[in-house]
Amino acid sequence: MTEAAFADAIVVAAGESRRMDGLDKLAADVGGRPLLAWTLEAIAASPRVARIVVVATSARVEAIRDAAWLPGKVLAVTPGGTRRQESVAAGLAALDRLPGDAVPDDRVILVHDGARPLVPVSLVSAVADAAAAHGAAIPVVSVAETLKRVEDGVVVATVDRQRMAVAQTPQGVRRGLLREAFAAHPADGAEAFTDEAALLEACRIAVHAIPGDPSNLKVTLPGDLRRVESALAGTRSSRVGLGSDRHPFGPGRPLAIGGIEIQGAPRLHGHSDGDVALHAVADALLGAAALGDLGRVFPADARTPRGIASGELVRDIVGRVARAGFRPVSVDLVIVGARPRLGDRLDEIGERVASLLGLPAAAVNVKASTGNLEGMEGAGRGISAQAIALLESIR
Repeated sequence: MTEAAFADAIVVAAGESRRMDGLDKLAADVGGRPLLAWTLEAIAASPRVARIVVVATSARVEAIRDAAWLPGKVLAVTPGGTRRQESVAAGLAALDRLPGDAVPDDRVILVHDGARPLVPVSLVSAVADAAAAHGAAIPVVSVAETLKRVEDGVVVATVDRQRMAVAQTPQGVRRGLLREAFAAHPADGAEAFTDEAALLEACRIAVHAIPGDPSNLKVTLPGDLRRVESALAGTRSSRVGLGSDRHPFGPGRPLAIGGIEIQGAPRLHGHSDGDVALHAVADALLGAAALGDLGRVFPADARTPRGIASGELVRDIVGRVARAGFRPVSVDLVIVGARPRLGDRLDEIGERVASLLGLPAAAVNVKASTGNLEGMEGAGRGISAQAIALLESIR
């Protein structure tokens, strides 16, 4: 895919959840994860999206930045304003601050509601394509019900629904056009715009409408959370993978095991840092996603840097798994070796593995065995590890 085909995304998560009976809808638990986690995962799953900026309330910025579930494509979390246009402007400014080469004005920016976790990947791509072709685009769905105009509790007219549509997100616009719109109507000005299309319309910038998706629900009322959870449960499938690895001790120190270092213990021999625990986890992830094995993805030759930290390999594989349409849910890991004793380091290893996978610590279980005096492990000449990984499909 060429650089021009990519888009950046601003996910607006700075609302006050006024109609949620005091519940912060973006932090609400849906299927064991915050609602915002599902939204970001859906946007990040699109191969068209290169970078994501999350715009949140000031009180929530730090917690989101530190969240284990934050996708790797999220490169910044920034505070927003009291109005949507101020938050979008803050997101645009955060994109401008990201390191790297200058981004051209025809690069598409997608603005998406943090409370729309069911957006299909195909819709994200369709909006990006339409905005690239026409300058600006939004997804819309037709109005199925009869519309009435009501004044003072009395119906005064029936509205022709044939020319009506409900706007959804993501809404896409070329970067230069969005700058032009904010130059004409500053984000902190007196005018208020309910979405990006309204801002562009005020500048007489044509907005192309494409078919939306009725399943792209925006959580607005408490009952919407149950609908989202039901929808997610009905579309997810699970895959299980098994991974294993074993290495003898070699020259050098310290020992790399489970993403941590144990000073004073000998290093395991291998092309990388020899971390058998992370290698087992990596193989389990690849197996569950039907992506081959670690040796094929990272051969033990010049194509893989010698001595590379296994944590880098795992991060890469998590990205491959996401592109294949899956995310890690849990891992069970057992490490076998007579030395060194790992009993007091297992929690630390579990937390490190969880961090690499974007999971809460409770989703990773780590056990250790001495090998019972059997084989290379039991004799203290090396360490082996086995892992079982559970993946879940990304909608």
